[in-house]
Amino acid sequence: MTGLFISFEGIDGAGKSTHIETLAQAFRAQGRTVLLTREPGGTPLAEVLRTLVLNEAMDAMTEALLVFAARRDHLQQKIQPALARGEVVLCDRFTDATFAYQGGGRGFDLKVLSTLEQWVQGIDDGAKSAIRQPDLTLWFDLDPALAAERLASARVPDKFESQPVEFFSRVAKAYGQRMAEQPGRFARIEAANSREAVGQAVILAVQHKGYLP
Repeated sequence: MTGLFISFEGIDGAGKSTHIETLAQAFRAQGRTVLLTREPGGTPLAEVLRTLVLNEAMDAMTEALLVFAARRDHLQQKIQPALARGEVVLCDRFTDATFAYQGGGRGFDLKVLSTLEQWVQGIDDGAKSAIRQPDLTLWFDLDPALAAERLASARVPDKFESQPVEFFSRVAKAYGQRMAEQPGRFARIEAANSREAVGQAVILAVQHKGYLP
């Protein structure tokens, strides 16, 4: 089978992580092997870098460099081998999050992020160079004010989760811009709906792409 790469994106509090396991079960029911992973993280080295990024004070460039370093190791050690084996990779955040959080939220230079994206995610398919992107990105779109209400009753927040609503408004806008640039890769999920409705929307989006019957 051909490998399949699906990413889950959205601001903190959008509820995307809740639906990853449900989608994994749907693929397993079809006989597929599924790799569940996350970013930053996914490998021992990347998890160390994740802890630094989420908890230590640093400027936007340092954040971006650490996130892309973690991503490179993640791609090399887990994502690319799994796809080569024909597995389904479900990833909680990928590069769109970097453009949204460091680019939109922090205001870091998008051109620099694009250069890092090309360096870190560049692949050679034998005919031409390309950038490794998810086959499908599920964007859980939620009003930042509602997301803040959800986070207020959650665990102790990391440095991103504790940002003001204005920060998440910039992040959400950046996600929208990213989708506008690559509409064929994205499926927008209305994350304010009930858990059942959101779950159904996720399955329908994947079915629409022909990845599930």
